[in-house]
Amino acid sequence: MSTAHPWRKRSPCSVRIFEQSHFTVCEVDAEMNVEIYSTDPKGNPLRSFADYERAYPSDARYVRFGMNAGMFQADGRPLGLLVQRGRVIHPLNRRSGWGNFYLKPNGIFFLGTNNAGVAPTDKFKLSDDVQWATQSGPLLVINGQINSKLAPNGDSRNIRNGVGIMRDGKLLFAISEDRVSFGRFARFFRDGLDTPNALYFDGSVSSLWDPEHGREDDRQELGPLVIASEFPE
Repeated sequence: MSTAHPWRKRSPCSVRIFEQSHFTVCEVDAEMNVEIYSTDPKGNPLRSFADYERAYPSDARYVRFGMNAGMFQADGRPLGLLVQRGRVIHPLNRRSGWGNFYLKPNGIFFLGTNNAGVAPTDKFKLSDDVQWATQSGPLLVINGQINSKLAPNGDSRNIRNGVGIMRDGKLLFAISEDRVSFGRFARFFRDGLDTPNALYFDGSVSSLWDPEHGREDDRQELGPLVIASEFPE
């Protein structure tokens, strides 16, 4: 299932090459509205972009791109914090455990009324201003430094995706087209995209919805989704 944008525009997503690996980067411009979803209006988990299209058919017509946005449990519920339209769908997770989500520091990608950011979990303060948020991990880049827990080029190779915040506040979402290490993915955000703060979303299930290019990945069931739309004036 794929919904074409009602007016043809150049896709905000393009392929870039870094350290011989290919990445698709989706840029958010001032006309776009970015939201994070994990459920439909009845509270049922969204497990795919097609689920979002069925749940929000009017809004789906205006999607510029979508991407999975955070780790989740077997039934699709978020593993960590999820805020949707200012309502906490799932609470902040400060626990320790096994797996990428718990590789500290992990963090929060949040969208407020007038700002957006990536913050370490232990420094994040949930306020009334936060309208959308998702928790994932690990953080890839923290104030210009790569997370010290990440090996420069470890043995684990995967399709990976995440979000970075540029120095001017611009949002960049990226997904690797090749299987890459954590270290290379983090360097791509820091050195290739010049984002001093970046958060890992997931690997292996990483998926992109890019209507202008006719792409709607559906290889795996997903959890939270970030949706960038552009509505007519």
